Amino acid sequence: MKLQSLVYTITAMLLGSSAIAQTTAVSGFVFEDKNNNGTREASEKGLANVAVSNGKEVVLTDAKGQYTLNIGNDNIVFVIKPTGYKVPLDEYNLPKNYAIHKPQGTPAHFKFKGAQQSINAAQSLDFGLIAQKEASDFSVYIFGDPQPYTMDEIRYFDMAIIQEAKNNNKIAFGISMGDLVGDNLDLHAPYKEAIKKMEMPWYNVMGNHDMNYDATADSLSDETFEKNFGPANYAFNYGNAHFIVLDDILYPDPRDGKGYWGGFRPDQLAFIKNDLQHVSKDKLIVLNFHIPLLITGEDEFIRQDRQALFDLLEGYENVLAVSAHTHLQRQNFYTVTDGWRNRTPLHEYNVGTTSGDWYSGRINAQGVPASTMRDGTPKGYAIMQVKNNRYTLEYKVAGAPDDYQINIYAPKVLAKDKRTSASIFANFFMGTATDKVYCRIDNGDWKPMKYVLDVDPSFSSVNMQYDLSATLLDGRRPSVAEPSTHLWITGIPTKLAAGEHTIEVKATDMFGKTYTQKSTYKIVE
Repeated sequence: MKLQSLVYTITAMLLGSSAIAQTTAVSGFVFEDKNNNGTREASEKGLANVAVSNGKEVVLTDAKGQYTLNIGNDNIVFVIKPTGYKVPLDEYNLPKNYAIHKPQGTPAHFKFKGAQQSINAAQSLDFGLIAQKEASDFSVYIFGDPQPYTMDEIRYFDMAIIQEAKNNNKIAFGISMGDLVGDNLDLHAPYKEAIKKMEMPWYNVMGNHDMNYDATADSLSDETFEKNFGPANYAFNYGNAHFIVLDDILYPDPRDGKGYWGGFRPDQLAFIKNDLQHVSKDKLIVLNFHIPLLITGEDEFIRQDRQALFDLLEGYENVLAVSAHTHLQRQNFYTVTDGWRNRTPLHEYNVGTTSGDWYSGRINAQGVPASTMRDGTPKGYAIMQVKNNRYTLEYKVAGAPDDYQINIYAPKVLAKDKRTSASIFANFFMGTATDKVYCRIDNGDWKPMKYVLDVDPSFSSVNMQYDLSATLLDGRRPSVAEPSTHLWITGIPTKLAAGEHTIEVKATDMFGKTYTQKSTYKIVE
């Protein structure tokens, strides 16, 4: 495996050296666009110490706001938004702080095309920024995998997620964590139409289902994404936080030329290194990528690349990584045993998805598939709250009250005083193995529940409906259940009076927030 990775690295470096041989210098100004017309005028001053990048090098503007960068035949030059300023937005509320330089365009055989645009190095390439008040306390929407394969699924995404979440004036901006669509890149356009309804700045991460599968080199796999959304690797600041967005999908897989592999190209690691040179260590660093860093027995992420990322972040104690891809929800923590050398473990939030279990399941009250994920997490989206350089996270189940954070599964009726193999299960959607979860019956004493790594019977019961029904049910049968990393169990008492009894579960998350949920069951003679 190490040899394969080394071969890939050398090949990428050789490809990079070929591009460098054809570079030319481009210069321009970053200025305060006071009249918001996109044109630098004599009365509009340049902004000093603003970072500008070509996707690898990162330079700061001088005292007059001027910068100079090299570009080859495949570059996007972009401004790294500084705190206290906003960048221009297009009609879909997507950032337009970049210029594409692809004079050769997309390879002719590509099914989905990219951009064919050129930067005129003889002219000044200027970027205007608009001053704005920017609090150090702010909130961000995080959407995992919208991943529609059809226009019907675009409609489901709109109905279940957009219509609920839009127009929240407490949210500073949003970000979608890749797999914006499901392989048909023509759906990027209707996806953008849906996101436009959020009416706030929106950032996008590239996913493995947003790629050009015709590409024979990873550097070309993002052609259509770049045309529709701009750079696949970029950064921006907001408040006292620095956000880094990365395409962490290598395609084709350098091991066999088929499929993909989680990792980074050398130029991407160089971008991270060069970017962090201009970021103070007291800032909150938020990493955003599609494939999680978690390495399993299947070796889903290149170990050397993950370690290289960890090495670049040494000394940064406030770091959050956000990923998606799995259509599950879990909290991953990396420590010294994983190669993370900071005092504070690296927390990776592998967020649940807005598409849930790929738009499967029974049609719910919203008129869309329930699409509960394979670990029992209902579909939804996350909200990250930042205060100075600290963060908290909460998950919002689509179509449910804000405080719905636990699902209780228990039998509906039991025989009085009879022994039973039934249990009470509590799926605490944002839970971790170290969280404390308690249960009580009829306002009795709180008793601890036992953490288990197992499938959620609530999810399995939905599949059983499809299997046992004598008639064809609406919606598509959900996927096979996966073990949940946030499930607890306890016994259920039967030595109670006949009648209805209340189950109450209480759980406290890693940020100190406590939630409760109730259910009922009956005891009969």
